[in-house]
Amino acid sequence: PMDEHELRHMMYTAQLPDKGTWVIRYPRGCGSRPDWQCEMQELPVGRGRLMFCPENNTGGRKRLAILTVGPVGCDALRVAQEIGAAHYDMRFVKPIDGNILKEVAENYDCIVTVEDGTRNGGMGSAVTEWMQDNGYSITVRRLGMPDSFVEHGTVGELKSIVGIDAEGI
Repeated sequence: PMDEHELRHMMYTAQLPDKGTWVIRYPRGCGSRPDWQCEMQELPVGRGRLMFCPENNTGGRKRLAILTVGPVGCDALRVAQEIGAAHYDMRFVKPIDGNILKEVAENYDCIVTVEDGTRNGGMGSAVTEWMQDNGYSITVRRLGMPDSFVEHGTVGELKSIVGIDAEGI
């Protein structure tokens, strides 16, 4: 989940009848919201959400879409607003939101995926596989944890080391 509200919504949705098996990655470190309490709502399973689309991003092909999963979405949202890119919080890795991916593939020149999980076999890989399986040829840059040992440190230090902090994005 991107933040504490999303965590509450995911936990609520997961316990509802007939929602199947769930894995919710509970993030390490401090949260981003001082107002973490909210009314819990059911989330549409497998559906992401558009967080930001700049005003100048209307009509014709657009330059960049940033797709995130997890708390790195908070940094990515700030970056998207600063550089004029669209930002989508994918929310789910499985099932991945094919509607958002189709929209992005048909309207953007480039995708940057950002996750605080492993880059290989993670959400970025799922995005590239979906694009290939559905006949889209679009540049995808995947940011995430490498398949190698990362030194111990605070969440902020680790995000900086692997390039998924605001500056790296």
